[in-house]
Amino acid sequence: MTIIQKLPADDTTCGWFHLSPPRTPNAPHMGERRVPWAIVGAGFTGLALARQLATHFPQDEIVLLDAQEVGYGASGRNAGFAIDLPHDIAADNYIGDIATARMVLKLNLLGQTALRDLVAQFNIDCHLRASGKYQAAVEDRGVAVLDAYRQGLDTLEQPYTMLEADTLRDHIGTSFYRKALFTPGTMLVQPAALVKGLADSLPPNVTLYENTPISTVEYGAQTVLGHAGGRIVTDKLLLTNNAFGMQFGFLRGRMLPVFTYASLTRPLNTDEQERLGGRDFWGLIPADPAGTTLRRTHDNRILVRNSFSYNPDGRSHPHYLKRFAQRHRTSFSRRFPMLPDVTFDYTWGGSLAIARNHQSRFGKLASNVYGALCCNGLGVTRGTAMGMLLADLLAGKDSDLVDFLAAFPGPNRNPPSPILDIGVRLNLAWAQFRAGREA
Repeated sequence: MTIIQKLPADDTTCGWFHLSPPRTPNAPHMGERRVPWAIVGAGFTGLALARQLATHFPQDEIVLLDAQEVGYGASGRNAGFAIDLPHDIAADNYIGDIATARMVLKLNLLGQTALRDLVAQFNIDCHLRASGKYQAAVEDRGVAVLDAYRQGLDTLEQPYTMLEADTLRDHIGTSFYRKALFTPGTMLVQPAALVKGLADSLPPNVTLYENTPISTVEYGAQTVLGHAGGRIVTDKLLLTNNAFGMQFGFLRGRMLPVFTYASLTRPLNTDEQERLGGRDFWGLIPADPAGTTLRRTHDNRILVRNSFSYNPDGRSHPHYLKRFAQRHRTSFSRRFPMLPDVTFDYTWGGSLAIARNHQSRFGKLASNVYGALCCNGLGVTRGTAMGMLLADLLAGKDSDLVDFLAAFPGPNRNPPSPILDIGVRLNLAWAQFRAGREA
């Protein structure tokens, strides 16, 4: 028997969650249930897997479990960028091998198209817009990144526009940035609203149980999932719980639970909107990966996201919120000096599952156990596509994308603690320092 030692425990202050349409969470599982399929993790990947699996096996019962309420975990805490383009930070031109980049683009577009179609089909109120994104730079190093990425996009034959400071200011209001690369394919969304809407529109042969943390697992011809209110016996166990997959005995010592942090302002009043100027809805990512992400939302709030912490237990730690809220205030003030009286309504953290080699794990993990794990911070589009394609794999539906994902070597092994802990925290601190004014 495998004992689950660590469970998700996110903070209560996620602005996306509290501002999304309210819903009544599904009841936890109680008693005993036997099903052909059980999925652990009801984020973007698990929801996509459940939906696609239900399509392939309409006569089968599918159980989808989450330790928390849907929308409360990592999928409802990201910045809300559904990005289409590949962005390989290890490559000189941020595209790398062109054949791989084309497959990544195809993978991302699969996830993006599926989400757009579901939002339209079920009229999900999540403010999804095909707004594109700005990738902006302040420092010389950041400008060099944009120039390199532009060359990569030329190779990939993808559209973009380079914007100098004056033109960019007309788009986003602030004159803080020197240059930006605008790509039109990104969709922006309120992520908690989206994931809630996806959960409430699942096919009838999917049963979602929320607030049902698994405490024990027994592997064998069938897998037995134990929890405080009973147990679920399943023919196939499917894991879509990212770093918490390590608690189930898989990829131990290969994923890094890293948290990133965001703050969301109160709504800007009419005078403040006029002082800011620019477009009324946009999203910006930094040229430096450790820099600041910004969004102007549908209700005229400003989102600021930066800073990282390494939380080996995968749980939120409150002392980081106060520290990083102050950093968000500094970043906001630098970019929006015309808005000195705008305060933050919410500050929160959200987890990422990162591998040192930036690889995911897709496919069979053990006898009757499969997984789509370690999205490396690309959960909206990549996670959605991985969930759909894992269902295709299980249904025997071959495709070039299934083969592409199955060929990934998976996350590499990490050094042991405390060497790992010290190394990760030093790298995060160095990245933040090196980002300079991009942070």
